[in-house]
Amino acid sequence: MREYKLAYGTVGQPEEGLLVLAEALATVEKNDEHFYEAELYRLKGELTLAGARGWGLGVGSSSPQAPSLKPQFPRGVAQEAEGYFLKAIEIAQEQQAKSLELRAATSLAHFWQQQGKRTEAHKLLSNVYNWFTEGFDTKDLQEAKMLIEELAIEGLQH
Repeated sequence: MREYKLAYGTVGQPEEGLLVLAEALATVEKNDEHFYEAELYRLKGELTLAGARGWGLGVGSSSPQAPSLKPQFPRGVAQEAEGYFLKAIEIAQEQQAKSLELRAATSLAHFWQQQGKRTEAHKLLSNVYNWFTEGFDTKDLQEAKMLIEELAIEGLQH
């Protein structure tokens, strides 16, 4: 599901992805099945940012390898995306779904990194990552670890 929804953003169609997510969230409410709700909000944040980049609203690079070229999103877009990531984290915490919390925290940490909030990003992601005691060979934990290390190095440089 994750890759399918994000595919809209990577092929330059984030607005279609957001429509699919709106339908999915409506189904969540209608059927009272909230298991993947946190992931849906995380994806909504990702596609909101992808839409801003794709529509020419962001500048610079979103690449973690180029953090000095931080994209400046319009204030409303940045607040909206950040709100979706925070909501995803909150829902995952309520459900005690640590894997979904890790994904949402990783997305928010990437966003904060781009916004120059490296210390906040490092603290948030480290707190979630340090909860895990196994599964360190999974893609999500490997990505989180790499970002934590990157944020630590950037923190030393600034």
